[in-house]
Amino acid sequence: MSGAMAIQTQKSSDVLLEMCSVRVGQTLFGIPITHIVEIVGGVHPQAVPLAPEFVGGLIHYRGDVLTTVSMRQLLGLIVCTGPQDILVLESSGGCFGLLVDSVGEVLTVSQADHEPNPSILDERRRALFAGAYKLKESLLVMLNPERLDPLHLGASAA
Repeated sequence: MSGAMAIQTQKSSDVLLEMCSVRVGQTLFGIPITHIVEIVGGVHPQAVPLAPEFVGGLIHYRGDVLTTVSMRQLLGLIVCTGPQDILVLESSGGCFGLLVDSVGEVLTVSQADHEPNPSILDERRRALFAGAYKLKESLLVMLNPERLDPLHLGASAA
């Protein structure tokens, strides 16, 4: 999926983006499909003793060991003990997994419907979110994949 074109133009002033929608708790999030390598469903990550809180565990992925980041932990939600879906994301630091409750569909959003982060958002969440897109009946909170990278999260926690 990472080679797919995620930016389209409908009109000269309207840029369209393709986002993979995911749910964590009651919130709908979006991640640009250009950062997604693969979606792996129903995974139970192996816990890592003494790891930072944001680490959801390790999984075997195509012969490698992949570190996962728990969106529930980052958002301060109760950790899910059942199987979760993992988005394998590609960032400048390499590949990592993002644990989410469920993966939805690919949505095409318009740049005209983008709203910046609210000023009342705390510093930690402001770094993870890249604004929101207004949908017909809800909001799609855009995640910043580079900021979700375990290397970046570990450096900002230190």
